[in-house]
Amino acid sequence: MSRRMVTIDGNQACTHVAYATSEVITIYPITPSSPMAAEADSKAAVKQKNIWNSIPVVTQMQSEGGVAGALHGSLTTGSLCTTFTASQGLLLMIPNMYKIAGELTPTVFHITARSLAAQGLSIFGDHADVYAARQTGWGMLCAQNVQECMDMALISTQASLKSRIPFMHFFDGFRTSHEIQKVEELTYDDMRAVIDDDLVIAHRKRALSPDRPMIRGTAQNPDVYFTGRETVNKYYNAVPAIIQETMDKLAGLTGRQYHLFDYHGAPDAENVVVMMGSGCETVASTVDYLVSQGQKVGLVIVRLYRPFDGRAMVNALPPTVERITVLDRTKEPGAIGEPLYLDVRAAVGEAIEANGTTIPPIILSGRYGLGSAEFTPAMVKAVFDNMVTMVPKNKFCVGPNDDVTFASLDYDRSFDIEGKDVYRAMFYGLGSDGTVGANKNTIKIIGTETDNSAQGYFVYDSKKSGSITTSHLRFGKNPVVAPYLINKANFIACHNFTFLDQYDMLRNLEDGGTFLLTTSFGAKDIWKKLPKTVQSDLIAKKARFYIIDAVSLGQALGLGARINMIMQTAFFMISGILTQEEAIAAIKKAIKKTYGNKGDKVVNMNYNAVDEAIKNIVEVKLGKTATGHELPPTVPADAPDFVKEVTAKIIEGKGELLKVSQIPDDGTWPTATTQYEKRNIAVHTPQWLPENCIQCGQCALVCPHAAIRTKIVPELKNPPAALKSTDAVGKEFKGSKFIVQVFTEDCCSCTLCVSVCPAKTKALQMIPNTEELRLTERENVKYFLDLPEIDPAKINPASIKGSQLLRPLFEFSGACAGCGETPYVKLVSQLFGDRMLAANATGCSSIYGGNLPTTPYAKRADGRGPAWSNSLFEDNAEFGLGMRFSVNKLASQAAELLQEAVSGKLITKKMADDLLQADQSTQTAIEEQRRRVAELKAKLEGKTSPIAVQLYHVADYLVKKSVWIIGGDGWAYDIGYGGLDHVLASGENVNVLLLDTEVYSNTGGQMSKSTPRAATAQFAAGGKKLPKKDIGMIFSTYGNVYIGRISLGANPTQAIKAITEAEAYDGPSLIIAYAHCINHGINMAKGLEQQKKAVACGHWPLYRYNPTLDAEGKNPLTIDSKDPSITFEEYALGENRYRALKMVNPTEADALMAQSQKDVTRSWKFLKGRAQAMEPEGEK
Repeated sequence: MSRRMVTIDGNQACTHVAYATSEVITIYPITPSSPMAAEADSKAAVKQKNIWNSIPVVTQMQSEGGVAGALHGSLTTGSLCTTFTASQGLLLMIPNMYKIAGELTPTVFHITARSLAAQGLSIFGDHADVYAARQTGWGMLCAQNVQECMDMALISTQASLKSRIPFMHFFDGFRTSHEIQKVEELTYDDMRAVIDDDLVIAHRKRALSPDRPMIRGTAQNPDVYFTGRETVNKYYNAVPAIIQETMDKLAGLTGRQYHLFDYHGAPDAENVVVMMGSGCETVASTVDYLVSQGQKVGLVIVRLYRPFDGRAMVNALPPTVERITVLDRTKEPGAIGEPLYLDVRAAVGEAIEANGTTIPPIILSGRYGLGSAEFTPAMVKAVFDNMVTMVPKNKFCVGPNDDVTFASLDYDRSFDIEGKDVYRAMFYGLGSDGTVGANKNTIKIIGTETDNSAQGYFVYDSKKSGSITTSHLRFGKNPVVAPYLINKANFIACHNFTFLDQYDMLRNLEDGGTFLLTTSFGAKDIWKKLPKTVQSDLIAKKARFYIIDAVSLGQALGLGARINMIMQTAFFMISGILTQEEAIAAIKKAIKKTYGNKGDKVVNMNYNAVDEAIKNIVEVKLGKTATGHELPPTVPADAPDFVKEVTAKIIEGKGELLKVSQIPDDGTWPTATTQYEKRNIAVHTPQWLPENCIQCGQCALVCPHAAIRTKIVPELKNPPAALKSTDAVGKEFKGSKFIVQVFTEDCCSCTLCVSVCPAKTKALQMIPNTEELRLTERENVKYFLDLPEIDPAKINPASIKGSQLLRPLFEFSGACAGCGETPYVKLVSQLFGDRMLAANATGCSSIYGGNLPTTPYAKRADGRGPAWSNSLFEDNAEFGLGMRFSVNKLASQAAELLQEAVSGKLITKKMADDLLQADQSTQTAIEEQRRRVAELKAKLEGKTSPIAVQLYHVADYLVKKSVWIIGGDGWAYDIGYGGLDHVLASGENVNVLLLDTEVYSNTGGQMSKSTPRAATAQFAAGGKKLPKKDIGMIFSTYGNVYIGRISLGANPTQAIKAITEAEAYDGPSLIIAYAHCINHGINMAKGLEQQKKAVACGHWPLYRYNPTLDAEGKNPLTIDSKDPSITFEEYALGENRYRALKMVNPTEADALMAQSQKDVTRSWKFLKGRAQAMEPEGEK
């Protein structure tokens, strides 16, 4: 049978089968499984049918727990169901998984195996999650590559139907889920041949139905429960044979033969590794190399992990085995060993007991690859070398350098087994510049247009955008089997010139390789602009060197910073993989497919990029000597030791070289470290024009990265020559100087500051971010930061200007350029950061707020600043409430101890009364309370009485603390809604900052219940059919919750007022902040304009609900925006999330748009009616 060869990633391969063999697919986003759910939704939106000629029902739930519950219901009533999940999402399903298995209900959950959050969150891959669910009674089948993601998805589906045991089909998150390979696509006929329809009918017959009533889920007593658990033994005993039978059936169709345990290596191997997952391919390739060198080594690949067939595993071992190392991609602290090791040891032990004459092999345990840490042939060789030492190390790790317990293996990093038959290319891009997307297309073009095997893998940290991305592309005539990063490249491209000063860009370029650089410097000038190390590497490696001014070209073509098509074209032209004509045709075909739904204008701009790129590639002759500048230090010389020794290594991309002793044991890292990471990613930065400035502070307010700031100071002593200032406006500032300082090295070039400037002639203009400018502004920034902060008593912090004269304690985050969320976080940090405790839900705000290597929450000069933590996604409200409980308890304990201290004559009654009765309603009053607490602690210092010691350590809680619960709409409207409801209903003094982007931004743009009707999103490819949840009005029904609905872009004064009132209110508050987002499909430079339109059309009415006013006999509900002045459509069609549907299905788009207008009209009438109803009697 003829089958298509397709170039896809592991998620796509799995979804191809999962969708085709399901009737009900229930989904919820979590990285890295979300693309499977999104693809299933997209297939359903275009009415693609399954193998039974029916369109599956794809439905998003509010959480993974909800998914499991809904699927349980669908399964028990006879549908064929599936879902996709990972990590904490899988753990939330565990209670229902026990039920599904206990009821012998066939289904398959497809898992992109991922780390579990422990000392920190990791979105990357290992087996911690699937191991945590191994006790549920589910079968577990592992795929090790993209082809197997497709094959094992089908095998597990049939095996589950036949055995009645539900299955987890899992593969490594990112390493397999996001790796692109050229594979053979199973046809629907293949699937029909494997799936037994009689088993489907049998599943239907077992379904609950009132036509044949039965009961499930009974409550059982001690007399039968235990016995009932033993009834399932026969089903589990049958699974291994059923899996093998299904594997054999697939082999008969495709020629790909799998076994429960596959052996690879020398038939007389003495040293054998046992493992599962993508690492098997690395071991297998290394085994082939070592066997060719005469070593007797081998590998047992575990495919069926549960039920674990110990006899089959032992039979897979060569009879000559003397030493076994079991490698686990997880860590279970406190256990005698990791899970697979325990299973193998038990299996071998039982086999030895059954055959007393057998000499038992040595069995060792090792850990590798946690959190997608690299697992290379060099590490594999170290594992085999360890087995043959006189005293092999057991329970080791390979990869980390454990200088504390010395559990790690040393390995030779230079060891390499890749041959010359594979072309290897690396591309260094800037997050959101399109590099990754272009390289995915490159791999697909090579896979489709040539006979080459192809592989693509993409490395990006979890910063939102503006960070480095590295694309690893391999292709060749033979199959590419290398699930690890490239360390010797034929071709390297650098898509951002500033990277040359920050990263060792050419360390992986092989001799005679090619280097492509985007730069504004021409061929005559570029050599002298390169760092000396880059020059030396190019000369030593005899490299070919090409340049192209992709940034200027992109701007001229209207593409802005998205230079991906220009650089992709340059790669094809230079590499010669395809002829010029073939490459152009293939690239333009990919452009049409990728951007077709964004309109002809976008398509044609990218077509022009291809044509112009060809004309602008320049080969540069290498200089004879290296005369360039030395690399600047990664972090400044005055940085703390931890930053210089630890953080700097991570910034350099060399975090894997850190030793265990250098990493914090408990996940507690220092704050205020983004100030040391100067990314220099802005192509243009703002320049302040003092003569035009009206000193309003709006530029500083909207800056997402705190890269533009204002100060008023009494005088300037010996300022740098280039520092700009002007006389401060306002009688209270007479004689003082006003400064606007741009932090050019931290700017992201979003231009929001320029667009918001209200001056008649703009007081800001964008200029090129040259090296000369950076050096000048670096000196200015240092001087600016050393200037004194303003006395809070001299300003009104509840005003735009006043708030922006306060130092931001949230700065230089990894958020997207133009981010709509971070200005709110920054504002809260300016107003309350010195006393702020922050609980942050997992999401965008936790990633840009707490992602290594550097963290943006900062400190005042006295060391005070926000204390921040992330627990999970679903529990954030409760996490923050727990903080408030602790603050309240410790404050009351301090008050009690004060009284005891008075009784014990440790302090005077006046001191205690002053502390307990102090006003703390203003910043000045809080600073005065801090002075009192300092006096108290000075009195207690050195005293040894129990009361003195206890009071000393809780005295700081006598100063007001501000608890903030921060998160996005995916958390607040969906997965965390129940917890949020409970916390707001508690009456406790917590402040909730809801950053509402109306979409799950962090996981790629999935629909939430905040998503408006008519908007498209992942999981809503056909447009959302139901209106946005009105969370503010819902919680206003409690009557005791302060609620503010705000938009900085539309009314910054109202936003600041609402935030200030919310924090001052002694009870729960909810601030719902409109945040434009890159997932809206907008030019982020226009984000504030879209915010204004959202308010003007009535989609986002501004209001404040203040219970304090109600207590005063006043109307608690104040509407702060005017009646709608434009239609919803005028606002919506400025965003691609609405336009996209109009292009593919205009009839449906128009219908949904009309309904959306009705939604807006209805909600506006409801709001005004509510405000009228809340008027006190006699005033209505």
